[in-house]
Amino acid sequence: MMKYLQSIGRSLMLPVAVLPAAAILMGIGYWIDPSGWGSGSAAAAFFIKAGSSIIDNIPILFAVGIALGMSKGRDGAAALSGLVAYLVITTLLSTNTVALLQGIDAANVDPAFGKIQNAFIGILSGIAASVMFNRFSHVQLPAALAFFSGKRIVPILTSALMILVSAVFYFVWPFVYTGLVSFGETISTMGALGAGIYGFLNKLLIPIGLHHAINSVFWFDVAGINDIGNYWAGTGVKGITGMYQAGYYPIMMFGLPAAGLAMYHTANTKKKKQVASLMLAGGFASFFTGVTEPIEFAFMFAAPLLYGIHAVLTGISMAVASLFHWTAGFGFSAGLVDFLLSSRLPMANHPYMLMLQGLVFFAIYYVVFRFLIVKLNLKTPGREDDEASDPDGTETKAVNKNDKFAAMASEIYAGLGGQENVTSIDNCVTRLRVEVKDSSSVDQGKIKATGVPGVVVTGRNSIQVVIGTQVQFVADEIKKIHAS
Repeated sequence: MMKYLQSIGRSLMLPVAVLPAAAILMGIGYWIDPSGWGSGSAAAAFFIKAGSSIIDNIPILFAVGIALGMSKGRDGAAALSGLVAYLVITTLLSTNTVALLQGIDAANVDPAFGKIQNAFIGILSGIAASVMFNRFSHVQLPAALAFFSGKRIVPILTSALMILVSAVFYFVWPFVYTGLVSFGETISTMGALGAGIYGFLNKLLIPIGLHHAINSVFWFDVAGINDIGNYWAGTGVKGITGMYQAGYYPIMMFGLPAAGLAMYHTANTKKKKQVASLMLAGGFASFFTGVTEPIEFAFMFAAPLLYGIHAVLTGISMAVASLFHWTAGFGFSAGLVDFLLSSRLPMANHPYMLMLQGLVFFAIYYVVFRFLIVKLNLKTPGREDDEASDPDGTETKAVNKNDKFAAMASEIYAGLGGQENVTSIDNCVTRLRVEVKDSSSVDQGKIKATGVPGVVVTGRNSIQVVIGTQVQFVADEIKKIHAS
């Protein structure tokens, strides 16, 4: 079950990665016309509407992206089926259709059906389509129906399945929606404390890849909060809208880079150069783009205490920003790019105070991390025991060849057990996700010797190798090796 949920989280990263495009387009538009929101400039209106075309259709992106990401071979037929699934259920359960079925006026229909076009339904549609594709894409029909064999039958069967799902949701959805709204409202009514609880839970769920689930409740229109959509559309309340985003800026732009600096300063002298390259790359990714996994996975499992403190500090940062009504949103994550684009938006409220808050958290992270690493002798990067599998450093040197990704891929593949052990290779934004016959046959020392931030064993047959934002290049090379 956990493996399946992680697969959903991984697949969500494909559509989520589209959001920076919306952030850039809308940010440019608002920068041109920050007060008129496009009414005073045709160029601004052009950019804003182009960006909103993405933001307003996030559920469709989820349906297509998840169906594609969870299908065998990532086939386009699965993506089409995801779209079909979404269109069927959202049309059958739309306010007008429900009014027709119930024989009442549309104004009297349960408001839950007015919110059927949401991220939750998009995710459900993507999952349903991927299941149908993986089960029926190789079915052969009799000669008279041969045209519909294989992949062509998947959208048809998916639409039939979603008719049944729609029938169930006709009765269930009002209760599900009410539950989601109640959860979101319970947290949202807690004000700054609620924002802090959300930030804390978000970080605790990252190790198992389920943080996207809680994010969807607060960031998108699952429970009526829609913090990202309302922020960029300028339809919220100034100083309130963005409260589930703003507190991440001090953590991602300042806190985590400071943690990286502390880990570098406390590393063993002979390993400082290697740790410096890792922390510099991870710190830059966190500061500039808001991608935090390269640094977080560097100490998440090596020093769980530090990660727990990181989760607490994230919650505190979210609560502080919310308490003082300092708001800034993002389209992708809380990095410098999104800060510059969002700080001129109508919903931004004293956004530069988040930078001052960030300086405070830089000092807190550095002092706390350095003190605990030294005091408790925590095995953060550069302080771990030498790996027996690489006594003379030959594996580490391999990544210095001209084709560093090919060389790194070769070493990682060998550490995974090669052709005899590896059964499938996939990746998300920062992690290589590998299915193996036996995880005990994996040589973690050999893999870590390539300089990767971490190796995570998620099950007897599942391994995650944290690479960073360049994971796609390594994954492509490993797939080439595996296929040869």
